[in-house]
Amino acid sequence: MERRFDRTTENVGNIVKLEHINVKVPDQGLATLFYVTGMGFTRDPFIMTSTNNMWINIGQNQFHLPTGKPDVLRGVNGIVVPDREALLKRLQGVKKQLDGTKFAFAERNDLIEATCPWGNRFRCHEPDRARFGPLALGVPYVQFDVPAGAAPAIARFYEQVMEAPAKVEDEGEGCQARVQVGVKQYFLFRETDKPLPEYDSHHIQIYLADFAKPYRRLAELGLLTMDTLEHEYRFKDIVNLDSKQVVFTVEHEVRSMRHPLFGRPLVNRNPAQTNQNYRPGHDAMSWALA
Repeated sequence: MERRFDRTTENVGNIVKLEHINVKVPDQGLATLFYVTGMGFTRDPFIMTSTNNMWINIGQNQFHLPTGKPDVLRGVNGIVVPDREALLKRLQGVKKQLDGTKFAFAERNDLIEATCPWGNRFRCHEPDRARFGPLALGVPYVQFDVPAGAAPAIARFYEQVMEAPAKVEDEGEGCQARVQVGVKQYFLFRETDKPLPEYDSHHIQIYLADFAKPYRRLAELGLLTMDTLEHEYRFKDIVNLDSKQVVFTVEHEVRSMRHPLFGRPLVNRNPAQTNQNYRPGHDAMSWALA
């Protein structure tokens, strides 16, 4: 039979999905202004509906925002949004209410950069099938700033411990490790010579196909930090597998595909819908391109 396709292009690896990023925020009201009113995302209507935490839906992904001393991810969150001009208009609309915070936004040639009231950075892209697949709304990547020289060790760690495809790329001004964490989803670990702030307590959450083998390897390395739930364990340190020295720290919430929340449908609203321009049947938004 004649070979028609390169089947390796369909491989995902053991990490099948990056679902959420968790950062604490000190003010749920300001967080609502930024994430919901400004960015146009959706507060999950079913879970975490009190005043001490909220889950923000972004397509098939989420931000979890418990109340506490603010966390700031050491890097930038990559976001795909369906309407660039509408995003600019919404961000302009909350500018006055967020005055006095670290909130900022700027339009670049091919994206919009936005900063939350506490300093978390977002790089907002328009849909692009070549880069992001059919995604119209979601989180295709998280880029972390890491020390110079760390990228090769990080790529090897994810390949050998988490069994995720990873490679080191030369970005001209430095290297980065690219780790596949889902279909068209990546962790990017970009090397920098700039001093990095101390790690706070933010975390990223991933689902694994083979849940047991990375668990055993992490245990052998002494890296497990939480081992109490049937469908979940956690670790923080990424290490050089030769020297066992820590090269970067960020907490990973690791879930199995048997976790009750895996594949849970997320509600996404159409932020253009208002009581002034209301159109029946247009309340919801699809996370995928037509």
